[in-house]
Amino acid sequence: MIKRQANIIRNTGETSVSVEVNLDNATPIEVNTGIGYFDHMLTLLAVHGRFSLQINAKGDLDVDSHHTVEDVGIVLGQAILQALGDKTGIERYGHQFVPMDEALVRVVIDLSGRSYLVFQSELSAPQLGALETETIPDFWQAFADNLRANVHITELYGRNTHHKIEAMFKATGRALRQAITINPDIKGVNSSKGLLA
Repeated sequence: MIKRQANIIRNTGETSVSVEVNLDNATPIEVNTGIGYFDHMLTLLAVHGRFSLQINAKGDLDVDSHHTVEDVGIVLGQAILQALGDKTGIERYGHQFVPMDEALVRVVIDLSGRSYLVFQSELSAPQLGALETETIPDFWQAFADNLRANVHITELYGRNTHHKIEAMFKATGRALRQAITINPDIKGVNSSKGLLA
């Protein structure tokens, strides 16, 4: 079996980001972005997605968290896309509902090769630790664009911003695990046109 892993490094004048993933190992998971709450969310994404994830990011956090959060989304999307290779045999689609106390979030993913994000959530708390919460949809946009995936994230209801975002990351991890799972009954790629691009 071909190893589904990748290591991507991206350096700009604003950030330095490295991401290593292995889609078929659950460990190690080591995340260091300099933004504690964001590290926690990325760890949950990998734990619930059951894939190995190592992220090291250094950004201009003296400005704000935006560049770091968005650039991690870019590199993470690129790394998972590269690890998927030609997508032979993958389920392609994944969906999950995840509750977090009073909040309920639904995530649906299609690894179609075409990027599109639908993000429906009201994040009332402007900041969680060092993370500006307005960067969360920017992260998912960067992730969807660079994974070349159709990603729908819908907050069905909730009150606590921490709970809503946590449910998003858990649900996305679990939906991603469904979508990347190889099904031996699928010959080639899971598309009538014979291509996921």
